[in-house]
Amino acid sequence: MDKIESLQVFVAVAHEGGFSAAARALGLPVPTVSRKVAELEESLGVRLFERSTRSVVLTEAAQPYYQSCRRLLDELRDADELVSGGHRSPRGELTVTAPVGFGRQHVQPVALEFLHEYPDIDLRLLMVDRLVDLVDEHVDLALRISELPDSSLVARPLGHIKMIVCASPGYLQRHGVPRHPSELAEHPCILWASLGARKAWLFRDEGTDAMFPIRVRLTTTLPESAIEAAQAGLGLTQVTSYQAEAAVRAGTLVSVLRDYESPPTPVSLVHPSNRRVPLKLRVFLDFAAPRLSERLRALEQVL
Repeated sequence: MDKIESLQVFVAVAHEGGFSAAARALGLPVPTVSRKVAELEESLGVRLFERSTRSVVLTEAAQPYYQSCRRLLDELRDADELVSGGHRSPRGELTVTAPVGFGRQHVQPVALEFLHEYPDIDLRLLMVDRLVDLVDEHVDLALRISELPDSSLVARPLGHIKMIVCASPGYLQRHGVPRHPSELAEHPCILWASLGARKAWLFRDEGTDAMFPIRVRLTTTLPESAIEAAQAGLGLTQVTSYQAEAAVRAGTLVSVLRDYESPPTPVSLVHPSNRRVPLKLRVFLDFAAPRLSERLRALEQVL
């Protein structure tokens, strides 16, 4: 059994979702694809796919094996590219994770541009509001909105975002503009947080970070919900600058307490510190980083 060829067939079946589709992608007869997978399963002593008349899906045991095989084949392609002097086009599957809101607003548009530019690279966007372990979850690249602790990850800084307090023009006309964070206790506020979260917001006052209590009229777990409530004139809310950007541009929200905003949070692209960055990741970094930085700079001009 040619192990490399069998792995290529296995990865193709998993990626294409079926034996016939993999056979078309590889230019092989379907019986050959089926035989290669069967030989691999026999050598491993593990069933790799759950087969039915309608679908072929990886077994639970095969999922980490698939990710490892995909990385191995990508590294082999990169080695070929290195030896051939860079004449091969980058190819393979790339997994990128980002927070849901920022990912949908900013990472996905850049990713779509990238896919048009690099037709031989397939992209998997993992947009979740949790800290993803890049190694354990087989993720190539993460966009992080946070201070980065010392780690084995390599970071490329992109810019910053900040938390802003905003309200509708109508609300501010009726109730006045707060001049200091201490006045928030006298205003109805919309809290975007998990239920039971601390009813206070962070500000920088006289060079020191401090929490100021707020009077909560509405608590919601979605920033979009908090923004809509503020646009409806319910009160003030504190959200990230990228979440409020569209409403501020449209004039339906106005930011206040600008002189007391807490320090901005860095935004970075991070990836594991492998000795050699795969070609598909290098081209994505070179493509996405300047575009995301430009988007963050445009955000700073509005807010």
